Amino acid sequence: MKVRIGVLSDTHIPVAAREIPRKVLELLGGVDLIAHAGDILQLTVLEELQELAEVRAVYGNMDTHSVREKLPEIDAFEVQGFKIGIIHGSGPPPSGIESRIREKFDEVDVIIYGHSHSPKNEIINDVLFFNPGSPTCRVFAPCNSFGILTIDKEIRGKIIKI
Repeated sequence: MKVRIGVLSDTHIPVAAREIPRKVLELLGGVDLIAHAGDILQLTVLEELQELAEVRAVYGNMDTHSVREKLPEIDAFEVQGFKIGIIHGSGPPPSGIESRIREKFDEVDVIIYGHSHSPKNEIINDVLFFNPGSPTCRVFAPCNSFGILTIDKEIRGKIIKI
């Protein structure tokens, strides 16, 4: 059975935008799960996403106390035998972020992360590092984007520019 995970990070609502872009919400329709890698800022963002699918999320460095109270810093879960980790990331982007976040997880197949706002879909030492970029904030980023992970016999990531 094919599983599709919508992946977001760094929505920064209401600072970068008033809401998640409609196009993103439309393209997330039909996903089985949504993962958000932090810098959410308002819990209403998660409530809106939960209307589309189950949401797994972590807090980021810019998140408010109310968001940090509700969410973990790191999350890990399994989908169809694949281990997936979620973390926001930290430090001066983009240099070194992958090595900093890799050491936070033992055995994973995918690490979903954000912080840099710059999309990445790359396998490094047998781990897929998947940063969806930001759908709302262009600081440090060439474009606004989000991502989709498709899981069946393997995991494939796709960055969607908006």
